[in-house]
Amino acid sequence: MTTRPIHDPRSLFALAVGQAEQQIAAVRPDELSRRTPCADYDVRALAGHMVSVLHKVAGVGAGRDVSDVPDVIDDVDDTGWADAFGKARGEVEQVWSDDAMLDRMVTLPWATLPGRVALDAYTHEFTVHSWDLAYATGRLGDLDPDLAVRALDAFPRFAPPEARGEESQFGPVVAVPDDADVYTRLAAYLGRDPWA
Repeated sequence: MTTRPIHDPRSLFALAVGQAEQQIAAVRPDELSRRTPCADYDVRALAGHMVSVLHKVAGVGAGRDVSDVPDVIDDVDDTGWADAFGKARGEVEQVWSDDAMLDRMVTLPWATLPGRVALDAYTHEFTVHSWDLAYATGRLGDLDPDLAVRALDAFPRFAPPEARGEESQFGPVVAVPDDADVYTRLAAYLGRDPWA
């Protein structure tokens, strides 16, 4: 009898976070005020949100209450976003390097889950936010389509359309052609209008 290998989401999480870090590093100060497809966030606020999410991932991994971590970090200089993101990423990698973290229950702002499930969810969040930044700054060609394929496969479990309401962070599914690229289909599934 063969046993299935236990899923370790850290390598895929690292790819998604690395892609997000590349997007943030490419942002010029004159692009920070551009609107993104993520409601209520311009590029600056979205960068601040992504840094904040990293602080939350590190915090829950360390067993801290992260309810006081703001959804958007806003005390970063216009040229300091790449450094802020890299520093927060390093903190996450240090905390989550312990294999035991994958089966430990962690309390997130929206659920209590095993560590491996939490990292999966955040992997897909960073994938979507990378698209948001790339769309706003015109760098869509720099995205890894495999990450979007995985996110599009996972989001029906995390954010099914029938569970969305006024309090949901995702809008109704936007219709796109069947032959649209995978990031366009992912964005549309989450309620972003890829042609807005």
